[in-house]
This record gives sequence, structure tokens and C-alpha cells, in this order.
Amino acid sequence: MTGLPTNESGGDGAAPPPLIDSGLKGCCPRCGARTLFVGFVKFADKCPNCGLDFSAFNVGDGPVVFLTLGIGALVTAMALWVEFTFQPGLLIHILLWVPITLALVVVMLRFSKGLLLALEYRNKAREGRIKDS
Repeated sequence: MTGLPTNESGGDGAAPPPLIDSGLKGCCPRCGARTLFVGFVKFADKCPNCGLDFSAFNVGDGPVVFLTLGIGALVTAMALWVEFTFQPGLLIHILLWVPITLALVVVMLRFSKGLLLALEYRNKAREGRIKDS
């Protein structure tokens, strides 16, 4: 197996797992085994079940940028609401929003990286290549 993204299921002819399972459960987009991650947000090199090479995919920093901006805007809006409604001290804001922000980014990062890798696999996404003339 080359490990390059394909739109085929594993060798048994079964349909590929739902995309959402790659994000929520860390399932391989080809066979559905829970082998996508070796750490909380670190991809495995390849699936030991079907041999799909996860390093052939380029998820990049896309999820991080959108999560940081989106969650940052959400947390800022909630912090302003809490400030204007309850007027807590600065220490309360720090103790409240720093852990919430970190937790949201890390949890959503795992989900979005898994989902993006599964989308790349399903859509056969690859880097652009200039055709030789």
C-alpha cells in the first residue's frame, strides 16, 4: 500500500466510517479502527489495522488558526458579559477564562484535526502539482 489518500474502504469492501468518528473517536478514515492518534492531538504514523499512512496527509495549522480565532471571540464575548453582569475582580477572570480557553482549544483541536484528515482522505486532497510540459 502506498498510503496515499484514496477513496476506497479497507480490503473487506465495507463502507468507510462516518467522518465525525474520525474527530470524536479518533477512527481511521479507511477502516474505522481507533488508531488515528497516538497522543491526545498527535497523529499516529500509520494505521496498524489497514496500513493507511497518516503522514501522507497535510492537516497543517488550519484547525489551530480557526479554533483560536473562533474560541477567542466566544470567550471574549462571554468575559464581557460576565464583567458587565457580575463585575468580578481580575483574578476571577483569570481563574475562569484561562482554563476554559485552554480546554476548549485542546478538545476542539483533536476533533478538528481528525475531521480534517478524514475529509482529506475522502476527497483525495493532495498538494497542488504543476503539470510537466
